[in-house]
Amino acid sequence: MKLSTSILATAAVLGTGHMAYAETEIDFWHAFTGRLGELVAEQVETFNASQDDYTVVQSHKGNYSETLNAGIAAFRAGEQPHILMVFEVGTATMMAAKGAIKPVYEVMGEGFDQSKYIGSVKGYYTSSDGNMLSLPFNSSTPVLWVNRDMLSEAGIDPDTEMKTWEQVGQVLDQLKEAGVECPMTTAWQSWIHLENFSAYHDTPFATKANGFGGTDTELAFNSAAQVAHISAMGDWAEEGKFIYAGRRNEGGANFRGGECALFTESSAGYAGIKAEADFDFEVRPLPYWEAVADEPQNTIIGGASLWVMEGHEAEEYAGVAAFLDFLSSPEIQAKWHQDTGYLPITSEAGDLTRSQGFYEANPGTDVAVTQMTAKEPTDNSKGLRLGSFDQIRGIIDEELEAVWSGDKEAQEALDSAVERGNALLRRFEQAAR
Repeated sequence: MKLSTSILATAAVLGTGHMAYAETEIDFWHAFTGRLGELVAEQVETFNASQDDYTVVQSHKGNYSETLNAGIAAFRAGEQPHILMVFEVGTATMMAAKGAIKPVYEVMGEGFDQSKYIGSVKGYYTSSDGNMLSLPFNSSTPVLWVNRDMLSEAGIDPDTEMKTWEQVGQVLDQLKEAGVECPMTTAWQSWIHLENFSAYHDTPFATKANGFGGTDTELAFNSAAQVAHISAMGDWAEEGKFIYAGRRNEGGANFRGGECALFTESSAGYAGIKAEADFDFEVRPLPYWEAVADEPQNTIIGGASLWVMEGHEAEEYAGVAAFLDFLSSPEIQAKWHQDTGYLPITSEAGDLTRSQGFYEANPGTDVAVTQMTAKEPTDNSKGLRLGSFDQIRGIIDEELEAVWSGDKEAQEALDSAVERGNALLRRFEQAAR
């Protein structure tokens, strides 16, 4: 609590023990632990120390799914926070939550410059009329992480080209022949190997521009391109070249511990890998299949955005706006980008990072930015806006696990995931009317 000298003096003269001034508290619920949790706490502390009007109180509410569910339950109980972190697959759910959210562009008010935010980042969280509904916060995109030491130990040139999956397949063959027990693993299998795979190859994941065109969308990720990729990975799993570790980021511990040579993961893996890896590592662009596309399109974002909840007082929304403006400032964004590997959400933050020499000193840290911004997004590559998508991801995970274990062929598994997922989409469509 910060009290001005004049207020303290007045309180003394009046002889009261009562507090004459109190900062407005802003509740911020998030899903971060570990190093990312520490960095969020640092941002909050920096904001609180920068002014005397507001105090942001940050609280961890579990993983992404748990945080979303906690926010929904709190709103129903009339105890919602001011700011709720929601992962990208919850975007359609939040948009459909009538009366629960206050759009960011309204909170920020007149003079809010939405043009400063990178289009491929903010587009996921923007309405059809171009207004930002939530603030991109931790936006990442998948890349290929390489353990250069393990490649060298296996007799493979660590600079060998791996821009295509065809080339990656050859490297996996060599790693397996050299006796490497974990040639490749992955995190977030649906996000990377179906959602981003589809965007990167400019192939529909769903109809109606991946759901941006309406809730009557249907899933379409069982086409030839996706089936071929999942089939290849199924073969690699059977041959011991792809080691499945889990649905979220369980494979991260294996890679950071030096057990796996290649790892498909978020660009935001940078914070943990840099802190824990006791080997020479490198970040490369996500591979693409040359048999499917002459060149890759763009990947899409993961991570989360910050949604402002309805039901609070005007002075509290003024504090929310001040905090979100602080988070968007070039200096704070550049530091967040450099510390975490998350994408900068504004052009100024990216420019500042480059001018500070960060990319030059840390080769590969600009891969994610280039991968996201080199091309104008298409209807197939600007993101996904699908209802009940958290549950649909669970279905996809289940079907992919059947492929990795050899219980199903890729076509059968993806056909089943599409059919089961479409049933959820129809229910969401009915509820959203």
